[in-house]
Amino acid sequence: MTTTVVRDVPKQLFIGGGWRDAESGRTLSVDNPATGEELCRVADASPADGQRAVEAAVAAQAAWAATPPRTRSEILRRAYDLIIARTEDLALLMTLEMGKPLAEARAEVAYGAEFFRWFSEEAVRIDGGLMTAPDGKNRLLVTRQPVGPCLLITPWNFPLAMGTRKIGPAIAAGCTIVLKPAPQTPLTSLALAAILTEAGLPAGVLNIVTTTDAADVVEPLLRGGQIRKLSFTGSTGVGRILLAQCADTVIRTSMELGGNAPLIVFDDADLDTAVEGTLVAKMRNMGESCCAANRIFVHTAVADEFASRLAARMAALTVGDGTRPGTDVGPLIDLAGRSKAHDLVRDAVKRGATVLTGGELPDGPGCFYPPTVLTGIAPDSQIIDTEIFGPVAAIRTFDTEDEAVAAANDTEFGLASYLFTQNLDRALRVAERLESGMIGLNTGLVSNPAAPFGGIKQSGLGREGGTVGIDEFLEYKYIAVPVAQGRLL
Repeated sequence: MTTTVVRDVPKQLFIGGGWRDAESGRTLSVDNPATGEELCRVADASPADGQRAVEAAVAAQAAWAATPPRTRSEILRRAYDLIIARTEDLALLMTLEMGKPLAEARAEVAYGAEFFRWFSEEAVRIDGGLMTAPDGKNRLLVTRQPVGPCLLITPWNFPLAMGTRKIGPAIAAGCTIVLKPAPQTPLTSLALAAILTEAGLPAGVLNIVTTTDAADVVEPLLRGGQIRKLSFTGSTGVGRILLAQCADTVIRTSMELGGNAPLIVFDDADLDTAVEGTLVAKMRNMGESCCAANRIFVHTAVADEFASRLAARMAALTVGDGTRPGTDVGPLIDLAGRSKAHDLVRDAVKRGATVLTGGELPDGPGCFYPPTVLTGIAPDSQIIDTEIFGPVAAIRTFDTEDEAVAAANDTEFGLASYLFTQNLDRALRVAERLESGMIGLNTGLVSNPAAPFGGIKQSGLGREGGTVGIDEFLEYKYIAVPVAQGRLL
């Protein structure tokens, strides 16, 4: 089964509706983070390959924009059905190339497919308007049109969902696409291209360029004048670079960037709910999520009990290869990611933190790191200002609401925040004060295809999903229509 799902995925670039090798003949290695072994090799694109992909998207744009919305809708719906039908194969593929346990991979398939179903319904609801000008002389006709060829750049942590969350609204709006997936996890994106082709997506509407040379491939595309929209999910540092490159040709952008999510547990919180919610917010995807709980603030009155309960729950999780039954926590994406998490733990301990569970590098192959709980975090610890991207829960305490809110907002990021309280007034008051694009109130899970996903401050621009997700791929066009004035009898 493992050999079959990898073997069946195309390994070439997908350009103009066809599969082709990289111009240079180069390939890149796709490795299994649970074993460190190579799964396969796929085409490694050059800047020339990227340019060919853009030219294919440009050539297909006019015809695709003129395609009836119902046709676009039905293609997305067929693709949704195909994804659901192939849940087991896609889940296994993600687990092999990214590491997450099969149960989480299956959940991602369902979540990612939902973006196609959601935007299949939004495709036929693109609206406009007609009104009379205040002076009565003109009619103001407003229509909405696709922004044009789009460059979509996705990360490795949610290989399917990050693709469908961007591809879905672009297709629904009538935009053509060049997709550059992360080099660590290209197989899911290539499998998705095959599914969309089977669903009837015309040649050139979706093009996929896999590469280890992202900087040299992407920059000329952004500066070349043919791409009209960039959607990027990744680090804030890379996002800043891409924004600068988009400035030359004033490319429309939407970005979901880094996070440093606070999670606040007040003294009146239901601790069972708070512990389980924290476990979800921290441990989903092994903590490799931009909206993962990164800074956990617990009221001093309940801090010891909360930490003890959370440590017990974390210690009981089974770490191992995501393909094995019973695995709760898979490997991190690579050894660099594991080293980063361990370095943050060692720095916190050096500055006085206490390890309640975990904190030690395991023996053997793979990129595994144990679920770890730290208390007594010193204010100068690196873990406070660094996105952990690993299974490490760092707990600090507070005494007052104002103190908790100030600490939570003390960051350049503003993607997600979480708070646990049974007081309705406090819940609404704190939610309004937290500087985040998304708030989890008594829950550790905020992602939903029907909701607008995105952040403020240096966590990004724009929103994905929800009724506003398609807006990022549409432009308004206003047409002035003079109307001759009749005479009153």
